[in-house]
Amino acid sequence: MSDGGTGPTAPVERTPMIKFLLFCILLILCWPLALIALVLYPIVWLLTLPFRIVGIAVTGVFDIVKAIFLFPVRILRSV
Repeated sequence: MSDGGTGPTAPVERTPMIKFLLFCILLILCWPLALIALVLYPIVWLLTLPFRIVGIAVTGVFDIVKAIFLFPVRILRSV
């Protein structure tokens, strides 16, 4: 039964709006800090990009190793 889009994916869809509202509150309360955050966000995103790529690669390697170790079990299950 469908619950009208209020399932486990609902918080993920609302996070950009929450971030925007928090930024608006920060802009009202302390606009210099909000402008600094607006300028520094792309720089921080670029600095963390290599770590994300390494994380994806390491996850892929672990998945391959897991598949290699579990391959005999999958073969035995199919027999």
